[in-house]
Amino acid sequence: MELGGRHGVNPLIFAGIYVGAIPFFFASVYWAVQNHRKKKALVLPLTCTGFFFCSAYLYLVFFGRDLPWYVYAVVLGVAGAGGVRLYRQMRTRLSA
Repeated sequence: MELGGRHGVNPLIFAGIYVGAIPFFFASVYWAVQNHRKKKALVLPLTCTGFFFCSAYLYLVFFGRDLPWYVYAVVLGVAGAGGVRLYRQMRTRLSA
């Protein structure tokens, strides 16, 4: 909690966004799969999926003050690895 106060990031808000985005993330994945099956546009559902995937990290980046460089490196690493995994998972689901 002390680090959160020093850097302008409330850990409870971060955790709330992280956990609270989970149902919206899965709903947007479902929406994308349904749109693909109906041959509708995928841009909006996939954009929402990406947003909900990284929403907690966006909070950290936008509201954090004087964060060490390695925090940004970790956020980029987690987002990058998760993005690759999400891309592969969506490609598999959409090809089925």
